[in-house]
Amino acid sequence: MAGLCGWFSRGGGQDGRDIRSRADTLAARRGAGMDSRSNPRAACLVRDGWLAEDDQGRMVALVGHPHWRDGELAELARAQGPAQALLEAWRRHGPGLLDCLAGDFALAVIDTAQGRVLAGVDRMGQQPLHYARIPGGVVFGSTADSVLAHPGLSRTPTPEGLYHYLFFHMLPAPVSLFPDLAKLQGAHCLQAEGGAVEATPYWQPRFQEPDGADGAELGEELRGLLHESVRRRADVDRPGAFLSGGLDSSTVAGMLAGVRPEGADTFSIGFHAEGYDELPYARIAARHFGTRSHEYYVTPEDVVEAVPLIAASYDEPFGNSSALPAYFCARVAAEQGVTRMLAGDGGDELFAGNARYAKQGVFEHWGRLPGPARRALEPLFTRLPRGLPVLGKARSYVEQARIPLPDRLQTYNYLHRLAVEEMLEPDFLGQVDREAPWGLMRSIYQRPQEASALNRMMYLDWQQTLADNDLRKVSRMVQLAGLDVVYPMLDDDLVVFSCRVPSALKLQQGRLRHFYKEALSGFLPAEIIDKKKHGFGLPFGVWMHEHPPLREMAYDSLLRLKGQGFLRPAFIDELIRLHREGHSAYYGDFVWILMMLDLWLEAHPAEGAASLPRAAQA
Repeated sequence: MAGLCGWFSRGGGQDGRDIRSRADTLAARRGAGMDSRSNPRAACLVRDGWLAEDDQGRMVALVGHPHWRDGELAELARAQGPAQALLEAWRRHGPGLLDCLAGDFALAVIDTAQGRVLAGVDRMGQQPLHYARIPGGVVFGSTADSVLAHPGLSRTPTPEGLYHYLFFHMLPAPVSLFPDLAKLQGAHCLQAEGGAVEATPYWQPRFQEPDGADGAELGEELRGLLHESVRRRADVDRPGAFLSGGLDSSTVAGMLAGVRPEGADTFSIGFHAEGYDELPYARIAARHFGTRSHEYYVTPEDVVEAVPLIAASYDEPFGNSSALPAYFCARVAAEQGVTRMLAGDGGDELFAGNARYAKQGVFEHWGRLPGPARRALEPLFTRLPRGLPVLGKARSYVEQARIPLPDRLQTYNYLHRLAVEEMLEPDFLGQVDREAPWGLMRSIYQRPQEASALNRMMYLDWQQTLADNDLRKVSRMVQLAGLDVVYPMLDDDLVVFSCRVPSALKLQQGRLRHFYKEALSGFLPAEIIDKKKHGFGLPFGVWMHEHPPLREMAYDSLLRLKGQGFLRPAFIDELIRLHREGHSAYYGDFVWILMMLDLWLEAHPAEGAASLPRAAQA
């Protein structure tokens, strides 16, 4: 697993030796191949990356798949290695070096002579970076574990962290499960100097809505960018591609087949469950592009076997159930000798492919009515009877439409639809800011300047749906299988290009991915272009009804959570009843989310303390 970690403290001394000792122990625990540099004030460790230092007290580390926009720096990276290029970029540009770097990366520069630290991640947050303030400096790392090697930091989960997990089903940056630990959002950097530590954005997208944009010309440009992005990332002996049969995975698979004269390997997952199996579409794409197709059907037995391993593999709780099929897909690829997987994640968030974008566009019509008209109509609509088909839908429409974005995106959230007071213990609720998740969403949503509602929703998804969720899911599962992974759809040039495509082309009259589908028409099979969005969804809730060992594992996890002090025991009993008697898929997802939290807590006990804060153990 590639990664970096390091620290800087103006004090150094014994504390510094303790940190280096713990970091070395952590490196040994995670495997061989860890390079390190250190002095009394700082240390840096890198695995499967690049590390360098000079005689002026500068130390740099870099991981990922970076490339330089600056031609001289690119040549230096080829001749002497990426770390030497990073050193030179720091000498020339200081923190401005981030404007010269593209691709996916996490980097750190420790300049002990100047008492300065710079750490940063790529624009889309493909590589993670955690950090914590320490006396006189900062400690940072690719994982929470690497930062928590510092002896002054606690591994005890916080109520705020647990609440964010229950809200988002993962921990969105900058939030962490642990006290004093934070994470960088995409396109953010961390700077420490003179005892001050600050995380700020170094890049912001500029969304444009040009009049008279030529869809045909833009489409030709898109195809060229896609081809170049895949070509650049397929430069290994045995690349392979995820293939779900959707637009993006089929595009990446087709482009890979086009740049590999010897043929391309694609990997697909199926389920013996109605409504979940997309293998027929994956087969259409594989036949169309002539790839060597590898398939695997996930079973309930696979879930029972792999879930504890998957839950434990993350350094914070992670509740996306499609991690499991991603893991089995990557495992099959590893067995076939593939060394790097190309994943299709990102296209929906760049070119308007998520159904909620179209749905929210319908609700936005209400907001365009004149204010007096809305004020007059709202009381009439919200008094309509819910039980009548047409009138009930009209009432529901107005009730949702008057909720502003981005809050309206969470109307199906479990913490919104279920009574939080009946779900969580009063002592636990008293320690959390219930508005914090909403505030985080609003701040990200409002960040882009002069952006349409569609582009704001997509930008919010860049940070939370992609960087915090889908990319963490795929990257960790591919790493668990022993492989490397890249995301061609998230190429910097493609991202900037997507900002030049007008919203009305991306989503036209409710048609998702309109521009993209038109641009790729003739390249992708018509069946792929016309299919409904699906993905690697897991039929967990359905299988729980049919497979007793799976049901027993899930319910055992829920019952163990009764003793953790933050969920009300009566709510857990009610959730089990709702799953048994109600909508198995809907409530099954929440069962999965809680099961993964329990299994994570079992695998990651706090050091020298109970797993949860004392006040949450009433």
